[in-house]
Amino acid sequence: MDPDPVPSTKARAVFALGLMAFLTGAFVGGVIPATIALLLARQAEREAFSAGGYLTGMAWVRRGRALAWAGIVLALTTLVVAAIAGLLHLAGAPGGQDFGANTD
Repeated sequence: MDPDPVPSTKARAVFALGLMAFLTGAFVGGVIPATIALLLARQAEREAFSAGGYLTGMAWVRRGRALAWAGIVLALTTLVVAAIAGLLHLAGAPGGQDFGANTD
């Protein structure tokens, strides 16, 4: 009289959000779906544990979590590269007042 295994509805949502985070991570917009995917992944794993093996789809959760972390890494990489480019731009610009050669 065991129940039939049922696919987790949150598992597909975690994967979709993780994929969206990965695809938009380089534009820094992937942080929001990645955060939501990681929160949903935690909930889905808790539900699967409490279901005692009758809730399937944990492979989708693992893939979604990996894609979400990759999206966060891409966003952080973009921010670091932008900060370095900004610092190099500021370092190349002349600073202070530029007086003529004959001014004391």
